[in-house]
Amino acid sequence: MTITLRTACAADLAAITRIYSDAVLSGTASYELAPPDETEMEKRFELITSQGYPYIVAINEIGAVLGYAYASAFRTRPAYRWLVEDSIYLAPEARGKGIGKMLLEELVRRSTDLGFRQMVAVIGGASLASIAVHRSCGFRMVGTLNGSGFKLGQWLDTVFMQLALGEGDTTPPDASRYPGTLFAG
Repeated sequence: MTITLRTACAADLAAITRIYSDAVLSGTASYELAPPDETEMEKRFELITSQGYPYIVAINEIGAVLGYAYASAFRTRPAYRWLVEDSIYLAPEARGKGIGKMLLEELVRRSTDLGFRQMVAVIGGASLASIAVHRSCGFRMVGTLNGSGFKLGQWLDTVFMQLALGEGDTTPPDASRYPGTLFAG
């Protein structure tokens, strides 16, 4: 199977919505309990992309979206502006094939190129597969919130992992490189 990564576009939203819906209904990566519809997913997509954050899809040789990933603000307070949170979701048939790692590596590259200095993974349900993918990309464990969510009839832990991007916290950030508009003004 040949996988291509590219910037997501509005035409991908139906597939993105289906993938996310499956994650909400049958997984623990998201703590939402009811999947949002395509209109809501479009609003979220527009908010993220309008602020300059990277949003990418993985497609197969016939153009079907197998997964997607994006970076977004971890928190909206201005001092957090150099820290992004990653989100990665895969169609069921794409899991376990290295596509998540491909998406994460590209998301790290794009976020670094944009001047961000830290990336955090907030891993719902303490997913061992997600922890392994992040660890393989250099993320380190920084904490666990025990019993922080209740979904699918069980209490779930949330794991936090972190990766320094570029020079990380060893030098001041370059304010001229910040792409987002969330903190402008």
